[in-house]
Amino acid sequence: MRDAYTDQLDAIFDDLAGISRRVQTAVGLATAALLTGDSALAEQVISDDVLIDRAREAVEDNAFNLLSLQQPVAGDLRTIVAALRMVAELERMGDLSVHVAKVARLRVPDIAVPDEIRPTMERMATVAEDMVARVTDVIAGRDVEAAIALGRDDEEMDQLRRTSFTELLGDDWNHGVEAAVDIALLGRYYERIADHAVSVANRVIFVVTGHNPAPAA
Repeated sequence: MRDAYTDQLDAIFDDLAGISRRVQTAVGLATAALLTGDSALAEQVISDDVLIDRAREAVEDNAFNLLSLQQPVAGDLRTIVAALRMVAELERMGDLSVHVAKVARLRVPDIAVPDEIRPTMERMATVAEDMVARVTDVIAGRDVEAAIALGRDDEEMDQLRRTSFTELLGDDWNHGVEAAVDIALLGRYYERIADHAVSVANRVIFVVTGHNPAPAA
């Protein structure tokens, strides 16, 4: 009986890693749509978000069933509660990818990102996608060291966000208010994806060690 229960707990983490992989795909496709003006890719991200939503519901159902049937305590309870919080954050990361895709779709046939700010936006997207990929590995392996490293590396995203603001608020910005709003929102979306990735990684640390990681200085 205990082995079956342990398998069910492990299966929840496997499902979380699967959702994280879907999120990584969504981030990549949304970015491609944004940088190419591809409306079909944008629509794919938007329509596929229902798969992430359904996967979240499945994890929640499994977690609540374990809570009601097994009445877990101590480490097992910590694992289930953390999983419920993690799946909510992963779903939100998927929603943020949809927001990126919707900005891309809104500006078709034009491209929402002006050429001079494109390198910054491309790098923000790359960092966000990389952090999602890394958090997938953290979840799958319950890798505390990798989770700690992910939290430390979030500083690059914060710096890119500051850079994007400097660029769009500069005296030589000549793309109008609409484009400035797009860039401000896109920067926020990518930054929040990274923030959620760090939060999920921190919850893995809590599951494994029983301690919340200290906030970055």
